Parts: sequence; structure tokens; C-alpha cells
Amino acid sequence: MPALIPGFTTRIEYPSSDGKPMAETDPHRRAMIDLLQRLEAFFAGRSDVYVSGNMLVYYEEGNPQRHLSPDAFVVFGVPNHDRETFKTWEEEAVPAVVFEITSKTTRREDTGTKRAVYQDVWEVDEYFLFDPLEDYLDPSLQGFRRVRGAFQPIRPAKDGSLASRRLGLSLSRGGERLTLRDTATGAMVFTEQEAEIARLKAEIDALRKKK
Repeated sequence: MPALIPGFTTRIEYPSSDGKPMAETDPHRRAMIDLLQRLEAFFAGRSDVYVSGNMLVYYEEGNPQRHLSPDAFVVFGVPNHDRETFKTWEEEAVPAVVFEITSKTTRREDTGTKRAVYQDVWEVDEYFLFDPLEDYLDPSLQGFRRVRGAFQPIRPAKDGSLASRRLGLSLSRGGERLTLRDTATGAMVFTEQEAEIARLKAEIDALRKKK
């Protein structure tokens, strides 16, 4: 939607697409979609948490060039409803946690220009990088937490998992995708489809036992 800036008669356009592909490869696309589905499932009961990804986030009113499109992000304290774009000045909020499904091709952005904006402009609480094909990142899952204004590496647990304090989740590599666990309960976070399959299997098993 165009926005009218106070003092100006020209409407500013904030496009909903930058024309770039969703992901570089099929594994990157699958990893991104799978992560989004698990995050959405985990926060499904929260009306004040917004989960999205591959969406343009505009962060300077009146300047459509100031935007980034994280692979996945979580915003707290805003309504959970569909959007075409995310404008930080309208929402009065910025993403608290950001994920990038990274590769050699996106390395410079993910570890350089994007990281700088996430750290210094958005001031996100946590930033995670996941390299599903293990192209360059060692270890292939890395996380950073904002400490005194700068990102500091999150120390992995003995099993290599990373704890997201902001999300209340433990993250680990599961093949070419990310595995999420609730840090409070230790329970695996399933997608909505996985949860439905598990429910149906439990019902079938219960019926079999009655016979």
C-alpha cells in the first residue's frame, strides 16, 4: 500500500516483493519453510506473536530502499495476522529473533551487511545462521545474542544445540533442517501436519488395542 508522508503530496510505494527468488536451492527452501511451520506451530496459542519469513521488512519511513527480507523472523507484542509487508514504524516493533538459511552465495550478506543492520539498526535479541548444505559455516548452525549492544556467539551445548532464550527453544541440526525443542518441557516442536498425523496414529493404535 502507498503511504503518504506528512508534508509531502507524493505517495511512497512500499512493494511487497523485491523480485528475488524465495531461496537459492530446494534444500534451502525446504529448510526455510519447515522452520517457519515449526515456529508458527510453537506460537500458535499466542495472539501477540507474529512469525513470518521471506517478507520485506521496511525500517525507515519514507525510504523504500531501506528494507531486508529475513528467511524467518519472530516479532513479539504485535497482532498475529497476515500482512503484505512489515513496516517497523507502523508496527512500533522490530523482529526480536532473525534466522537466515545461509550459503556461500549469501555469505557476504548474511555475515556482513544484513548482520550489521540486525545488530545496529534493528537491535534484534538473537540472530541465527543455518547452512543446510554445510557449504561454508562450521559448525553449520551458529547463533548470536545481543550483549551490551553487540552480537556475541551463543555457546553450544554438549550435543551441539543452541538455546534461544528469547524464543524458549533449543535448536539443533536434523539433516538438512532445523530441529526445535521446547526448553521448558524438552518436547519436540512438530509442524501442524506432523501433529495431526501423530494424533491420528494414536487414535488408530487405541482402536486396535480395543479389538
